[in-house]
Amino acid sequence: MNATETIEKTTARPMKAEPTHSGQVYMPAVDIFERADELTIVADMPGTTGNDINIQFENGLLTVHGRATPRRGVDERCVLCEYGLGDFHRTFEIGELIDSGRITAEYADGVLTLHLPKVPAARPRKIEVRAS
Repeated sequence: MNATETIEKTTARPMKAEPTHSGQVYMPAVDIFERADELTIVADMPGTTGNDINIQFENGLLTVHGRATPRRGVDERCVLCEYGLGDFHRTFEIGELIDSGRITAEYADGVLTLHLPKVPAARPRKIEVRAS
């Protein structure tokens, strides 16, 4: 298995559980980048804050859940609403080439960035050749 196969979207598979709360749930769009030492997931989650995002890693699954807050006040009514409001939820299957204990996350300007470091054995390394 190569490093690009270490994360698989679970959207192609049936969901393992159904949500128990009502309301709209969106799957945030993501980009996944690979570097020699890590994979980086960038997810668009507008309307959330860092405190509203929950990231869990269990049994090889990385789950991201974000709760979006309403953008309008109580005394306002929407004249034209093209952007729906709801929670964000996405699950990724993480391969053994990722060091799950060192996963970190940061959130700014509606974008969540997850850093998934590779285990040392998965990182490319240069082999020196000794000449005799």
